[in-house]
Amino acid sequence: MNLPQRLLAPAPGWIVETDVVVIGSGIAGLTTALRVAGVGNRSSGLRVMVVTKDVLAAGSTGWAQGGIAAALGPDDTPQEHLSDTLLAGVGVCHREAVEVLVEEGPAAVRELIGLGTRFDRAISGDLSLTREGGHRRDRIAHAGGDATGAEIERALVAAVLGAPEIEIIEHALVLDLLPTSTGGVGAVTLHVMGEGQLDGVGAVRARALVIATGGIGQVYAATTNPPVSTGDGIAAALRAGATVRDLEFVQFHPTVLWLGGAAAGQQPLVSEAVRGEGAFLVDDQGVAFMRGQHELADLAPRDVVAKAILRRMAQTGADRMWLDARHFGAEKWRVRFPTILKTLTSLGIDPITELIPVAPACHYASGGVATDVFGRTSVPGLYACGEAACTGVHGANRLASNSLLEGLVFARRIAADLTAGLRVGASLPELGVDVRGAGVAAAGIRRKLQVAMSRDAGVLRDAAGLSRLSATLQKLAGQRSSDPRTESWEATNLLTVATALVAAATRRQETRGSHWREDHPNRDDARWLGHLDLRLGPDGMISTDYRPAPLEVGI
Repeated sequence: MNLPQRLLAPAPGWIVETDVVVIGSGIAGLTTALRVAGVGNRSSGLRVMVVTKDVLAAGSTGWAQGGIAAALGPDDTPQEHLSDTLLAGVGVCHREAVEVLVEEGPAAVRELIGLGTRFDRAISGDLSLTREGGHRRDRIAHAGGDATGAEIERALVAAVLGAPEIEIIEHALVLDLLPTSTGGVGAVTLHVMGEGQLDGVGAVRARALVIATGGIGQVYAATTNPPVSTGDGIAAALRAGATVRDLEFVQFHPTVLWLGGAAAGQQPLVSEAVRGEGAFLVDDQGVAFMRGQHELADLAPRDVVAKAILRRMAQTGADRMWLDARHFGAEKWRVRFPTILKTLTSLGIDPITELIPVAPACHYASGGVATDVFGRTSVPGLYACGEAACTGVHGANRLASNSLLEGLVFARRIAADLTAGLRVGASLPELGVDVRGAGVAAAGIRRKLQVAMSRDAGVLRDAAGLSRLSATLQKLAGQRSSDPRTESWEATNLLTVATALVAAATRRQETRGSHWREDHPNRDDARWLGHLDLRLGPDGMISTDYRPAPLEVGI
């Protein structure tokens, strides 16, 4: 399949310059920007620009319901958090990265509080901590009951808007990362839907670029991800020559609100925290089928619960299962889960008296642009953070509520690396030749791609389905656009990411974590105790390279 090496965007109509450009405005991007600029501390003197696809507050962070995990309780330790994370990751976590996460996490969360994030408190005044799947301690800090991401995003956006050191460009779709004459990257081209000077296709030149563009959820027909999550950063990194790792490990959240078989796009999430507070799954006959499936029953890791739901659906012929939280009562729903309660009631579901229909849907990409523990990628000058990155923290299956923490902790590390390595006032790198590619995909392929991906690369996969899917993607790649625009650029990014994901899923012939091969049902094959690195070659083809575990320091 011949994918474009560079998008056929017109020449930039405008160029602006900065020291560090951060692409994305969730917890990873905004934390990076604040730390690089030195907000709250002594100014670094570095110029920082945040570019974001929608408005500053849009993106996945604001949708995070459950909370942020860290060893903040008196009976908890980073070592226990480490153990739970490694167990969920099924042998392919990068241990050093997990150690960084759990050891630096508590201080990072406390800094969020210092920035103005209002986490929920117990009557004693201590943080109110709860438990989610895979955790053996209460270590999930939450805000507004089930509005943790929205509260964190609020505090970070307020801090960024109050920082004159940080420039912002909204409604900016990343197109390409432009090469320097020495082999790194030195600029990003954007399509900005704005007014005045910064409108249309332009470029931002910088000494360092940070991809914090979030996930790839829109590659599937049903997802919890917002519409902006079309894998733009990962696709751009591939075209720039960066290594992408472990993209086959896509987490499907087990309890997404089921709105009917025809429902598509972003679907409402019923947070794992609901099960953490005692809700449980049942089938049409009221059988609590998770009991006996795993020692943690309904709080088993997400891959276990998602597959158990699908198996029960297959056994019973149902197209959804049910979540029973009727025993909570009205007050608990109102105080602990006000956002979910509002969503459910707006759709005609009363969780106080009724069962909640749920089914698995795409939720989180554990893989992404490969980085070391300072966020550095395989391309000089390019960093990645948050869901767009693969630090190795999540392994084959992300532990619940580790995602916000990963973005927070590694954003701080990226900022430390940049402020230590960039000299204030230094010149920008010289740009090299921008090689143009074979064109962009037709906007109309998007829905066909999503349906095919959900059918053949969803929770359950096999060789026949993946082969059929590969042929479908190849056919879709032949449909090109003569009018490049946002819809066709997004379709191209989805096609690039889908092709890479399918290549990895086809190569990994085992069942591990969130990657389930029906034709290789034996779990955790020692021959696959490692990582798959993906690259886009000069011929436009995706290559896969197997790296045995343990993954050494670096990338």
